Amino acid sequence: MCQNKAPERPVDEVSSHESFPTTAEVPRTSLEKLLAITLAVTAVVTTASYVVPRDYSAPAVACGFLGATWLLVLRKDVGAIRAHGLSIGGLLEPEPIEPKRLLREGARAVLVSLVLLLLIASPFALGFKLWFDKSSVDVTRIMPSWDAAAGQLLVIAFPEEAFYRGYLQTRLDVHFPRTVNILGLHVSLGVVITSAVFAIGHFATIPSPARLAVFFPSLLFGALRKREGGIGAAVLLHAMCNLLSAAVAAGFGGAR
Repeated sequence: MCQNKAPERPVDEVSSHESFPTTAEVPRTSLEKLLAITLAVTAVVTTASYVVPRDYSAPAVACGFLGATWLLVLRKDVGAIRAHGLSIGGLLEPEPIEPKRLLREGARAVLVSLVLLLLIASPFALGFKLWFDKSSVDVTRIMPSWDAAAGQLLVIAFPEEAFYRGYLQTRLDVHFPRTVNILGLHVSLGVVITSAVFAIGHFATIPSPARLAVFFPSLLFGALRKREGGIGAAVLLHAMCNLLSAAVAAGFGGAR
């Protein structure tokens, strides 16, 4: 005897703390088309990183990611923006901003990202110290400047998370909805594939094997995007992790 099953939503359920749960369905883009789009965006940003003068390469790459995200998602309706986790408390929606919603969702993103950073910071610093055999840290060198913090947030983390976690991971999760629960965070094949593309993209702009290590924090960013229903906390944690890495390297005098 057949039983009717409720249709599965092709995207993540928006978590209960989200003010505006989405009812829009994410279009089922073929894997071939997703691959073509990803290769095209990667080619554009990689080319920009090489041909644009060094002082302007990071903004050029950011423009590439943001331009792609705008063409693919942000120029569409509110439902599409929310379904891809790109609302940022309403900042990126074509509707009047609601201060209470922005404050509530912003505060949650800050809190979640700070808690995770605290869990990450000590093991990361210890691992760096042991790996590079550093005996002491210069605390005067570990505080980032406001310019560095703003740059990591607005020029690095936000554009990358908007494209990778907002667009690509969301579209991949339509094809690969199953998840594995790891310490309370849900990881899908879409998260893994996105992280692999993320790492390859970093390697393409600076061809050093060490750049592939970003695959691992990317898994956390992707799981966080799924858990929170949007990219806000992932953007903050991404920027914080970059600042942490730079601070630890500076504090220990850099790698030998």
